[in-house]
Amino acid sequence: MTQPPQPPDQPGFGPPPEPEPPRLEKPSQPEQPQQASAAPQAQPPGFGPPPEPAQPPAQQPPSAPGGPDLSKTPEPGYGYPQAPQPPQQSPQAAPQTPPPAAPVPGGPQTPPGYGYPQQPPAGYGYPGQSQPGQPGAYGQPQQPYGQPQQPYGQQPYGQPYGYPHPTVPMQPHPGQPGGGRKGNATLAIIVAAVVAIALIIGAGVWYSSAGGDDEKKNTANSGDSGGTKGAEGDGSGGATTGGDEKAPADPSAKVLFQVPAPKVPKDTTTIVTSGSWMTDKVYAKSGVAEVVGYDAAKGSELWTLDLPGPVCEASDHVTEDGRTAIIYKPKMPTKTDPQSCTQVAAFDLATGEKLWSETAKTGTQEISFNNVTVSGNTVAAGSTSGGAAWDITSGKALWAPKTSDACYDSGYGGGPKMVAVRKCGSYEQRQLHIQTIDPKDGKVLSEYKMAEGIEYAAVVSTDPLVVAADVGDSAGDGSGISDFFSIDNKSGELRTRISAPGEEFAARCDGITRIEHCSGLAVGKDRLYIATEEHEGTGDGYSRTNEVVAFDLSTGKQTGQRADAGDGYTIVPLRMDGDNVIAYKRPPYDKGGQVVSIDGGSFKETKLMENPAEKSVRDVEARMLPQHAEILYAQGRLYMSDVYASDLSSGDKEYLAIAFGTG
Repeated sequence: MTQPPQPPDQPGFGPPPEPEPPRLEKPSQPEQPQQASAAPQAQPPGFGPPPEPAQPPAQQPPSAPGGPDLSKTPEPGYGYPQAPQPPQQSPQAAPQTPPPAAPVPGGPQTPPGYGYPQQPPAGYGYPGQSQPGQPGAYGQPQQPYGQPQQPYGQQPYGQPYGYPHPTVPMQPHPGQPGGGRKGNATLAIIVAAVVAIALIIGAGVWYSSAGGDDEKKNTANSGDSGGTKGAEGDGSGGATTGGDEKAPADPSAKVLFQVPAPKVPKDTTTIVTSGSWMTDKVYAKSGVAEVVGYDAAKGSELWTLDLPGPVCEASDHVTEDGRTAIIYKPKMPTKTDPQSCTQVAAFDLATGEKLWSETAKTGTQEISFNNVTVSGNTVAAGSTSGGAAWDITSGKALWAPKTSDACYDSGYGGGPKMVAVRKCGSYEQRQLHIQTIDPKDGKVLSEYKMAEGIEYAAVVSTDPLVVAADVGDSAGDGSGISDFFSIDNKSGELRTRISAPGEEFAARCDGITRIEHCSGLAVGKDRLYIATEEHEGTGDGYSRTNEVVAFDLSTGKQTGQRADAGDGYTIVPLRMDGDNVIAYKRPPYDKGGQVVSIDGGSFKETKLMENPAEKSVRDVEARMLPQHAEILYAQGRLYMSDVYASDLSSGDKEYLAIAFGTG
């Protein structure tokens, strides 16, 4: 997984956490003010020359042709047990581990560099991972979960605790993934060779599944695709549920509109503009202290929701009647008063009407929230001081931190189900409880306790439930992922654990504060679809490419399915569409980007859109980095937007968002 760019003098990826009240234990990460008061040492991505692939260089450093070996399941990550668990161990036991005009030729002219930006803007920070969890005695069984649950937030834990992106990723490093042993590497080579022979004999794609009655017991539904079946068929084109996205007669796209980059307040270097949403009629985007609704096709302004301060975070989820939620600051920040993200609000995407705005307290102090989500009719926000929730229609409080809590809800995953990431214990002895809860009252429905010492976890999907974590800081690349945990929502038992070595896979998650913020992956059809790292293509020696591969969430094994980006392109899953995967293809230097649909059974790619190749358009598209920008696609329309505004300028025309459409 790619190494994220590091900002000057502070960790970077995602907005930094706000100042918090004193704790009874060591904070999990240093607190930083949201706004930077001085110019950063380097230009942020998206301003100045975009990091788009450049003209073919004369030479490329050698790399493993063909990229990672996709015919094998990666070796487990750091601390993974090397021997089978005793039969008597509980199945749930987890291993313990130590408007705008269309672009014109007068637009941006400077081709981007072919490489990773070394520093993002100040203020666009992701707290560093310099405080690893201490590994425990790996392989020791946990006590089985199953004790009667009390109402959510009232577990008798003891004394109170106190809180949507491309560049060229780093070339994969040869060597053993996940810190495995040499003996394991040798065995992996032998197994890979056997599998390769089997592939040749089978003349097709091999498909790994549990099979028979056991397989049917391990099915789950995707929140994006509705009811679906689990792993079935041979992977070569079995029956799938077609999605809503259909290929147009002509996939050639045109620019629908662009939103100019807003000016930031005086004495502010960068300001967060997180949040973008789309309906059939409206495209809504956060600006500086506002959310603006645009006509989805024309880009004309339909409404503006004015706010007293900038948006801090926004939910990706929208209710069936078009409502969503944001966190914002009560005032505009200044050098001496950066303000905290204390305000939670719900609003209507059709009209821009603010339904309500509320705060929550721990003791007498207002909570500064790090993340917000929506599930059912509930808005929930998490922090290092605990979590709170409200009814999305009325704003009625549903739960809040209690002074008796020894644990706290650091964040929530929303969508089809609601999942809390609840932290217990002191910093070096942290234990995360992954709880599926009732969004109406917070009652715990099931719980999985992760191994002690894992400090952070991100919720990749709530149904099926998939959590990502960097176990023992073994990812080594800042991606926040060394392993994925597939968990049964009903029982709280671990279904399987998937090792995802950073040198092979390009997904990333911010489980530190932005619990749901992941990129480079999608979950559906009881599968995890994940992008591989870039590697040398089959072209003239300078092209780069990657793939999307699939893992079975019931077995943890690769299915053998693989979708190639094509020489010069890199592919990133965006979301599910029924059983299919919608993916964005980052283009080479002389072409426009593409949106494709990957069939969930055959993995056949269907082109849904191809953007213009004119340089003025490419320069704008190139600034929307898939790992950081918000990218939305539906019904022949693609929206790409930045998640911050900056006072830094390259001298070229800059944009907050750009929209493409076919037909």
